[in-house]
Amino acid sequence: MRNIVDEVNQNPPSPALEVLERVHAIMHLYRSAQQRSLRAGPHDLAHMEIKVLGFFARRPGATQSDLAAHSGRDKAQLARLIRGLRDRGLLDAIADETDKRSTRLSLSEAGKAMFAALHRHDGALAETALEGIAEADRATLLDLLERVRANLEAGQA
Repeated sequence: MRNIVDEVNQNPPSPALEVLERVHAIMHLYRSAQQRSLRAGPHDLAHMEIKVLGFFARRPGATQSDLAAHSGRDKAQLARLIRGLRDRGLLDAIADETDKRSTRLSLSEAGKAMFAALHRHDGALAETALEGIAEADRATLLDLLERVRANLEAGQA
């Protein structure tokens, strides 16, 4: 008598599933390379810390509540992350002029420099990933991935 798990493991994945598995594997490789670079640098940042810095880089003057609403993350977790980034001199905070209970956050000069270095590294890493792929093929890949994203978003409606 054959185990059902053995039968499942013998079936090759569908082509659609294989596409998404490869996208996942690519993102895993990208994030691993990004993390190795960060760990070798002076700030030793974790993935969520990078995301928090990116949020405030794109939205200077936003609040912790803005970040919580955007990310859906736990406010206590975000408070710890923000406190750590402020302690390391990567985020600056000023009291909101209209609501003194609220603090406006933005990247400090050190945070801006670190984020710019991260952005340069990410660009170089992206170029390495797409090496040997013609511009027209890159554009086609981008269009196809956009259709995949739109299909997934439409399926959630």
